[in-house]
Amino acid sequence: MSIYEFKGYQPVVHETAFVHPLAAVTGNVIIGKDVYIGPGAAIRGDWGKIVIEDGCNVQENCTIHMFPGVTVILEKSAHVGHGAIIHGAHLGENCLIGMNAVVMDNVKVGKECIIGAHSFVPEGMKIAERKLAVGNPAKIVKDVTDEMIEWKTKGTKLYQQLPKELHETLKECEPLSEAPEGREDQKMGYETWGRKKSKIRTQQSE
Repeated sequence: MSIYEFKGYQPVVHETAFVHPLAAVTGNVIIGKDVYIGPGAAIRGDWGKIVIEDGCNVQENCTIHMFPGVTVILEKSAHVGHGAIIHGAHLGENCLIGMNAVVMDNVKVGKECIIGAHSFVPEGMKIAERKLAVGNPAKIVKDVTDEMIEWKTKGTKLYQQLPKELHETLKECEPLSEAPEGREDQKMGYETWGRKKSKIRTQQSE
């Protein structure tokens, strides 16, 4: 793991968490149980504190940082999609931050909120629980339904299982020159929201 002490602050990483060797965790950072930190993620607790609570995931190429003296908190089961930036914000329990979204300073994202992909959440915005916010600048467009939260929670559980699987099976290797005969593809155990929503509509119309 690329873990760096800075000015006497050593990161704290629970033994069940997985920090990819190509991620960088620096300084005053606390990472809880069953947390996944993907390759390319930069978690910089050099100017302030970062707390990533149990069951969170911070996916590939995400950045978490802050202005001096600020604490960034990701509450339990917060889910931060590929390429997102969290700068000086507070993410509520079981929320979803979409891919390449930017969440700025002093933002409070409520419990079980969803922030759309590529959205820009401006400084100081407060988003109440169970709201969907999208756009640049982000605007609250509707409430998050039970079906949406069920879908989100299922996806997060996959990431909560991933650290154990990575600890057990991830290893460097030489590539094969060709795919082995009969190698099976991975099974679809989770669908995009678009597919899920289509199925819900079909069931409701029957």
